[in-house]
Amino acid sequence: MHRLAPFLSWLPELRSGDTLRRDIVAGITVAAVLVPQSMAYARLAGLPAVYGLYASFLPPVIAAFWGSSRHLATGPVAMASLISASAVGTLAIAGREDFISLSLLLALMVGVLRLALGVLHLGVLVNLLSAPVVAGFTNAAALIIATSQLHHLLGVSSVHAPYHFQSIAAVLVAATAQVSWTTVGMAALAAAIMVGLRFRHEKILLAVVLTTAVSWALEFQGDVVGDIPQGLPHLSLPSSLDPELLLALLPAALVITLVGLMEAMSIAKVIATRSKQHLDVNQELIGQGLANAVGSLFGSFAVSGSFSRSAITYDTGGRTGFAAAICSLVVMLTLLFLTPLFGRLPQATLAMVIIFAVLGLVRVCPLQQAWRVSRVDGLIGIVTFVITVAFAPRLHYGIGAGIALALAQYIYRTMRPHVAYLARHPDGHLVDADAHGLALDQRIAIIRFDGRLYFGSSSFFEDKVLEALSRMPDLRFLVLDAGGVNQIDATGVDTLRRVVDDLAQIGIAVYVTRIKHGVFRVIDRAGVAEAIGQDHFFEWNQHALEHLWDQMEPSYRINCPLSVPSARSRQGVWSI
Repeated sequence: MHRLAPFLSWLPELRSGDTLRRDIVAGITVAAVLVPQSMAYARLAGLPAVYGLYASFLPPVIAAFWGSSRHLATGPVAMASLISASAVGTLAIAGREDFISLSLLLALMVGVLRLALGVLHLGVLVNLLSAPVVAGFTNAAALIIATSQLHHLLGVSSVHAPYHFQSIAAVLVAATAQVSWTTVGMAALAAAIMVGLRFRHEKILLAVVLTTAVSWALEFQGDVVGDIPQGLPHLSLPSSLDPELLLALLPAALVITLVGLMEAMSIAKVIATRSKQHLDVNQELIGQGLANAVGSLFGSFAVSGSFSRSAITYDTGGRTGFAAAICSLVVMLTLLFLTPLFGRLPQATLAMVIIFAVLGLVRVCPLQQAWRVSRVDGLIGIVTFVITVAFAPRLHYGIGAGIALALAQYIYRTMRPHVAYLARHPDGHLVDADAHGLALDQRIAIIRFDGRLYFGSSSFFEDKVLEALSRMPDLRFLVLDAGGVNQIDATGVDTLRRVVDDLAQIGIAVYVTRIKHGVFRVIDRAGVAEAIGQDHFFEWNQHALEHLWDQMEPSYRINCPLSVPSARSRQGVWSI
């Protein structure tokens, strides 16, 4: 029952008056932020402001009741709104009925995809998004979102062009001819309020209220939100499920699904660390999927988890998903009674709300850290950023290229893992000979293979064994340190069998140390362990060396480069 109805786990806690009070306070506080934000994000998605309220009505409570996190606040977010607008904008003109229908259809697709991934326990797919790819894409999206609001800040008409940078260039050219200084003033006022109250949760609501009041008082003639319909959304099924449209929207649906899940889980994990709450990524997918699918039937565009609103839920004392129900109740009351109050709300204010929201997405440090860790990782992040910006509004190009590069890099790394020829360091440890400039023993080779032995790396493994033969022509024993081999497949088993047989034909015996139990079971079932020899397996490299020295003349052990220095006891000797 808890799988089908997760809210049953926390519903009994509402019997506590303190928990109920805290959830009510948290829900009202989040709603004070969500109402103006949702209208801003609806405009970012290319939709009338009322659709932001529709997206804030049912999705938050559905996600909270059927998800696993008690604090994750679901609703309109900047990233999903931008991707939605970018995808639908290539098929229809913003604001028209077909644009609205396609936006809702995209939300339905996102919901179905997330629900399917959750039911099939495929939440691990979020791991396809590496940290450099996410950093590059997020920074690019933040830049695109911020610059997309320029025409609202300057009071000039927006310009639609094939690429985002062309639209921005056209807006700047138009601004040189004529700028609405009253619009700029409204934007500056909204910015001043949000900066001055930056540590207070109600800063957005106060900015909206005050700029709307000024707009009424001055009879502001600039761009305003206009009439917002009163009343709750009605059930509306998709007017068309044209396969061509579904195929055209599929890349955006996949991007929103993966990026939204990554954002939602990262937010939920941060808060769960503080609240000591268990999270289930697949259950969260089900909650997010239901929120998008059901919400799309009632006027909601694509939604996801919000970092700022989730943090507010936790900071204001919210304890259960009931806080989201209170938030949805406030949105419902707004739709029923308060929408006429927002008619004179300047679009410049909503633009500043969006810009302030995406400032938190700009993070250069992850890209710098990736560059310090690996030049390739850093380059992948930079390429993702450049392609995303260059090809906007086709944002899936950037994240698609990033994922492809990250996967290619991962495959290449697994195909050529690190291989070390071990030698005895003067301090007694067995270390990488090449890294420490140490001489190799000419009769005994200890090779450590640090990776999976599978079809992609088996040829490389064989090449390294042949390299050992060329470096040590008098080789008699090959010790394979398998401590780094955590998986082996059929190709790896065949390669290992062939190496053992080929070396046996030239009089070289193979010994294996530190092999993991799972890997040993595989080669034992395949008969390779028998081919190597059951007595050729040792727990530690030192044990294998002791055994091999007993087979050689006593004088060799004394002069062997692999022997332990006399000043040290062999006890406690270990390999690195």
